[in-house]
Amino acid sequence: MNRSALAFTALGLLFSSAGWADTTLLKPFILGTTPPGNMAQVVSATEQALSTHGFQVVGSYSPYPTATVICATDHELETQAAKVRHGGFGVAERVAVTNVGGTLQVSYDNPAYVGTAYGLGMLSQTSAALKAALGDQRGFGAKGMKPNDLKPGEYHYAFGMPYFNDVNLLKRYHSHAAAVAAINHNLALGVAGVHKVYQINIPGTKVTVFGVAITKGSGADAHVMKIIDYKKLRSTAHLPYEMMVDGRKVIALRARYRIAVDFPDLTMFGSHGFTRIMTAPYGIKKALAAVAGERHAF
Repeated sequence: MNRSALAFTALGLLFSSAGWADTTLLKPFILGTTPPGNMAQVVSATEQALSTHGFQVVGSYSPYPTATVICATDHELETQAAKVRHGGFGVAERVAVTNVGGTLQVSYDNPAYVGTAYGLGMLSQTSAALKAALGDQRGFGAKGMKPNDLKPGEYHYAFGMPYFNDVNLLKRYHSHAAAVAAINHNLALGVAGVHKVYQINIPGTKVTVFGVAITKGSGADAHVMKIIDYKKLRSTAHLPYEMMVDGRKVIALRARYRIAVDFPDLTMFGSHGFTRIMTAPYGIKKALAAVAGERHAF
C-alpha cells in the first residue's frame, strides 16, 4: 500500500472513531449489583467496597426513609476537579441504596456522564474502580446523551435555561477561610433546614465543596424527588446538592441546570414534569444562600 493509501486509511479510521465517540450515548446513572442483606448491611458493604477500591468515603445521609446516599471521592476526581473551572462540583461520587417496593437497588452517578457534563473528562479510572467495587449492570435515567451535546457550554434543558457555568453567586467573603468557617457554622446550626453531608478540600487549590441535605421548603430533597424520581430504577444518586467555596466566593450550580442534567428526559408538563417543581430552584437557591450567610438576599 502506498503512502497516499495509508494516509487515507488512517484518516478514515480517525473520522470513524471520532464519529463513534460522538454517537455513544451516555446515561446519568448506573445500576450496580446489590449484595444480600437489609438496608444497613447493604450500606455497610457498599462503603467497604468503595474503600477497598481506592475511594475515600466522605459522608452519607438518608434523604428519606427508603434511601441512603453515600458520597466518596478518589485521586482522579480530585485531580480533574482541580484543573477545571467549577470542576469541584464533580469531585464527589454519589452512590445510593434505595428500597423500591421491598427490593434494594445500589446505583451511582455515571462518572463518564458527570465528567463530560462538568468538563472533567470521561473519568475512566474512576469508572473502572466503581465497576469493580459495585458492578455495572446497565446505565439508566435517560434515553442517553451524545458526549458533544453534554459538554459545558452545550447542554441546557431549553432556550433560556442555564448552562453549567451559569452558577449562582451566593455570597462573597474577605477570605476563603472565612467563607468555609461561616458555612460550617451555619450547617451545624441547621440554618434553613440544611445540614452537612460532606466537605472536600480539593488539594492544591482554594476550593472547598460541601454536599448538603435540604430538609425544608419547596427545594427539600424529599419533596423534589417524590415528584421527579418515579421510575422503576430510582435516580436517588442525584442527591445531595453541592455548594462550593471558590477562593472568596460561595457559589452553587443553578438548580434548573443541576436537576435538568440528571433528568434530561423529563417533560415540562404532566404529573411528573418540571412545572410540578417550578418553585424548587428558588427554594434551593434560597436555602443555600442562607447557609452561605446571605440572609436577606430574597
